[in-house]
Amino acid sequence: MTQRVCFLLKVRADRLDEYRERHAAVWPEMLQALSATGWHNYSLFLRDDGLLVGYLETEDFAAAQAGMEATEVNARWQAEMAPFFELLDGARPDEAMKPLTEVFHLA
Repeated sequence: MTQRVCFLLKVRADRLDEYRERHAAVWPEMLQALSATGWHNYSLFLRDDGLLVGYLETEDFAAAQAGMEATEVNARWQAEMAPFFELLDGARPDEAMKPLTEVFHLA
């Protein structure tokens, strides 16, 4: 069964344009790693105040996260992306992703 996962993060207001630019040109090896580790239909939505909404579908979110954590490209990407975010409390952005509870889905 496919899991639908949604999470929120907060991008720093002074880094919004650069954040958008980085995601307009995600490294090909990062895209390949995401697909290979079970991240499907992955989307990021960014509001003008920095609220970032992420959505993905996967068979097993914990396994998909662990698969990405084991890749070298993810370590590099997370290190480069961390300065873009508020409220990480020392965590990497991928570690700060806390899935929201789904309360409704129209199939």
